[in-house]
Amino acid sequence: MKLDIHCEMILDEYREKLPVFKKLKDIVIKLLRDRLAKNQIVVSGVEGRVKTEKSLTGKLELKGFKYNTLDDITDILGVRIITFFSDEVDVISALAEQMFEIDWENSVDKRKMLEIDRFGYMSLHYICRLPKAQYHDPEVPELNHLRFELQMRSTLQHVWANMYHDMGYKSDVEIPAEYQRNMSRLAGMLELADEQFSHIRKEINAYRRNVQSLVASGNFDEVPLNGDTFRSFLSLNPFKRLADKMAAINQAELYDDSLMPYYNVLRNLGMKTIGDIVRMRNEHSESAYQLALIQLAGTGLDILAKSAALQNLCIVFILKHGFGAAGLVRLFAALYGDNTYNAQRADRLYEQAKRTNII
Repeated sequence: MKLDIHCEMILDEYREKLPVFKKLKDIVIKLLRDRLAKNQIVVSGVEGRVKTEKSLTGKLELKGFKYNTLDDITDILGVRIITFFSDEVDVISALAEQMFEIDWENSVDKRKMLEIDRFGYMSLHYICRLPKAQYHDPEVPELNHLRFELQMRSTLQHVWANMYHDMGYKSDVEIPAEYQRNMSRLAGMLELADEQFSHIRKEINAYRRNVQSLVASGNFDEVPLNGDTFRSFLSLNPFKRLADKMAAINQAELYDDSLMPYYNVLRNLGMKTIGDIVRMRNEHSESAYQLALIQLAGTGLDILAKSAALQNLCIVFILKHGFGAAGLVRLFAALYGDNTYNAQRADRLYEQAKRTNII
């Protein structure tokens, strides 16, 4: 089908402005990625495309009568932000409203559509302009005049949209009703999954906040020991007093290292709650310090890992509970991997512990 003169003029205008649209795409994507990073928002992707001449020609063949100029076609440039969760779309849209001039009359919230088979098109679509406050190039003033479409949707919505687009939306063959029905059923399942992922994430976040509150309040016996609770507990620097006391033996400098490797060690020692760790610390700190006196006195060691305090507490706990040198070998293997030095170190510590009356 040959385009009429009016549509050919729109196509000529497109060709002339194509470099500007491509530049605008790169600018908008960079601005969005920078703003997301600044706000510590992680998304599945930020992508963009400038409509090809072939695609625009097809659009003009169908709807050319609707457009007076190229500017009436608002999706020549399309930018899309794909979130992991559907409820993040509102967060992203709030950022977009701060960054761009929104053409509210032509923007649409397709999430309000009720048709079950339109799940993949339940995006939030904003028609935007780039304000000078965000970016301005006096040599290319059109960057601030051209409109572009910003789509915001979840990962599952994006996957469904691509599948539906490929299988039916722009197919030359009409999809039989039975297949349409099956696709609609699948769309409903995906929509439910999208909602449930967001719901589960909210519940997990609420659980983590509750755990942090319990840890901060000192109700340690009520806090089960897991990776999240142990990390929150470590943020209180619970072994600082012992570490400082050990460092003072040689006036050593303490350096930070991770105590997270001790999580599995503590679980294997039978710790069930954060309260169990606190009791171990309170009951065995003096013995752990006495062991450090033998370990460090006369060595001239002037730098000490902060984890040494927790390690000595574990050593004392193992020996006082009768696990002996073999228990120390298992401790060192868990922390440093299997090697022949573990047994030698365990035997030496076992003998040192005897001299402190730990065992």
